[in-house]
Amino acid sequence: MNGGDEVGEAPPVPPQPLEWKFSQVFGERTAGEEVQEVDIISAIEFDRSGDHLATGDRGGRVVLFERTDTKDHGGSRRDLERMGYPISRHPEFRYKTEFQSHEPEFDYLKSLEIEEKINKIRWCQTTNGALFLLSTNDKTIKYWKVQEKKVKKISEMNVDPSKAIGNGSIASSSNSSIGKQYLANGGGKYDLPSNDFSIPPGGFPSLRLPVVVTSDETSLMASCRRVYAHAHDYHINSISNNSDGETFISADDLRINLWNLEISNQSFNIVDVKPANMEDLTEVITSAEFHPGHCNTLAYSSSKGSIRLIDLRQSALCDSHAKLFEETEAPGSRSFFTEIIASISDIKFARDGRHILSRDYMTLKLWDINMDSGPVATFQVHEHLRPKLCDLYENDSIFDKFECCLSGDGLRVATGSYSNLFRVFGCNLESTEATTLEASKNPMRRQVQTPSRPSRSLSSITRVVRRGAEGPGVDPNGNSFDFSTKLLHLAWHPTENSIACAAANSLYMYYA
Repeated sequence: MNGGDEVGEAPPVPPQPLEWKFSQVFGERTAGEEVQEVDIISAIEFDRSGDHLATGDRGGRVVLFERTDTKDHGGSRRDLERMGYPISRHPEFRYKTEFQSHEPEFDYLKSLEIEEKINKIRWCQTTNGALFLLSTNDKTIKYWKVQEKKVKKISEMNVDPSKAIGNGSIASSSNSSIGKQYLANGGGKYDLPSNDFSIPPGGFPSLRLPVVVTSDETSLMASCRRVYAHAHDYHINSISNNSDGETFISADDLRINLWNLEISNQSFNIVDVKPANMEDLTEVITSAEFHPGHCNTLAYSSSKGSIRLIDLRQSALCDSHAKLFEETEAPGSRSFFTEIIASISDIKFARDGRHILSRDYMTLKLWDINMDSGPVATFQVHEHLRPKLCDLYENDSIFDKFECCLSGDGLRVATGSYSNLFRVFGCNLESTEATTLEASKNPMRRQVQTPSRPSRSLSSITRVVRRGAEGPGVDPNGNSFDFSTKLLHLAWHPTENSIACAAANSLYMYYA
């Protein structure tokens, strides 16, 4: 090119903000209906394919849902669209089955009651059509197998076949084989009349014993294959599968243990932050997760707001980290609440393994694992609550642990807030996407008008704070917020823009 004729490449256009629509709700409450404590959802997880969704609740139950809009043809939604199959207007799930995963227990040595609440659920690799998943409460991890089994029935009773009905029940009494007194050990429920029972002359020509036959009917059966217990002195806050398909980790406040799925009676302690003197304890482990592609790499977060990346190839006990990610504190900004709100409640690896998303009380932070100088993006979740930190501390809301999630393509992140609201942010540097949605049938009902890039501009943060302080208990849009209704748990579909989130005992699903 000559002179000034050279034309630079146009900057990439950021993706347009998504328009979210209501898809489904399971367990919807009627107005004024009281929620039972045991029914409140405490964990949500999509499987790797996105065709199954699992929820756990405070009553120790695990409920499974399966996708129905791609079931008839098989394959992913994008593949079906490419082949020209008609696709329903949004992803649809239906109830599949549920089972009691954990029961309340009592630790007699420590005189502590162990509640049945499900803390985390993680899907494992599917084998021969059976589903496998891990679920944990505060102390015990269980490995579950869910599969369809054919129903077995009892037939071939010693009776004229033309006079037999159903599952071996007797239609007529004249040819009945044996009286009720001989059925006691058989266990079946048969209405055998004994009033007119008589042995025919010459006795019975033959005796046919009951036979168990397999019918064409199927039912879903959940069986516990392994129980991983007695390895944690403190409450388990995380479990995470390894990409090798053979091992997983479990983390409590002070230790991270490595397990083999096939071995339940021993685990290896790979991280131990417990000091010799507990009075010297300054931070605890809050969350841990394996890298999605490298089986030797995992990350864990702390109550001081730092994330440590460790390499299992370095040593058996990973006391030293390979990388440390933390944000330096701005001078003069320290207050009584600084350490409390800096505590990270959840971390998630992006699907490509390049980025880590973390959630502390006030913000979402996106970290590049190749850059440990600070987060590449920070998203203010509910900055209007900052003037209310004292009230939040008084009612213990400041200790709420919100989860976070990333879209499968890594372009967006999401997390929950109060008043059953959740927020979706665009990760692209040029993106201004910051959507506020409500967990209801009308998700766009309470839109918060946010500045173009609240995470980058100090002036816009100040403006949000000022607007949030205009009246007691109101958000920037003038809506009142409710600390008792909090959206802690949500999950993003691995391949599509679909989000499942829990509002008390109700599971809401949205698509874009």
